[in-house]
Order: sequence, then structure tokens, then C-alpha cells
Amino acid sequence: VQLQASGGGTVQAGGSLRLSCAASGRNFRGYSMAWFRQAPGKEREFVAAVSYSGTIPSYADSVKGRFTVSRQYMANTVSLQMNNLKAEDTAVYYCAAGLSGSSWYGDEYEFWGQGTLVTVSS
Repeated sequence: VQLQASGGGTVQAGGSLRLSCAASGRNFRGYSMAWFRQAPGKEREFVAAVSYSGTIPSYADSVKGRFTVSRQYMANTVSLQMNNLKAEDTAVYYCAAGLSGSSWYGDEYEFWGQGTLVTVSS
């Protein structure tokens, strides 16, 4: 079972990036999928999650209105569209999968990807 995150990079403030997380080794149709991030020197924090049905997204207040999480069932992937990026969005972004609904708590996710670095320059 593997989650592979991609799409990170360096972008100027106000720009956009789209992260993708590909799941392999298992069909994650019944799992909630989430994105977390960890900035240098800070604890990991919740960013966004989407339920197994794909109809119930959840966002941290800091990204609400700028980020959109979605899942593509046929491809077994989940995406995070990030618009109007800010310097404070700079972090390593991780995708995760779990069975506990669109939880904000990382401990409730069973599977984790390796992370992809997003750097926003001001």
C-alpha cells in the first residue's frame, strides 16, 4: 500500500499549484483522504480532507476559500488545488488515507505519503 504525493514546487505569492496523491496497492474508494502540511520548525497541521463519497470536503480556516480538495475515483487519486498562495503556505505537504471520516487529526489516518515540498516566495 502506497501513497505518492507530487506537484510541489516553488511559486510566487498569489500563484497556484495543484498537488496530486496517487494511491496504489489498494482501492481507497472507502477511505477518507486528507492533506496535512508541516512547515519548518512547526508541528504538522491539517489542511483539507474529503470523505469517501467525495461530497463532504473539510478545510482548515487558513486555507478556506483558496484551496480545493477533490478525488478522482477512476484514477485512485486525490488532488489539492491551491490558489492565491501565501508565504505562510510554505511547507511539506502530505496526503493521508483513513477510515475515520474527514478527521482533522493525523493519528486517525492509517496511510501516509512521503510528502511534497511547496515553497511560496514573497
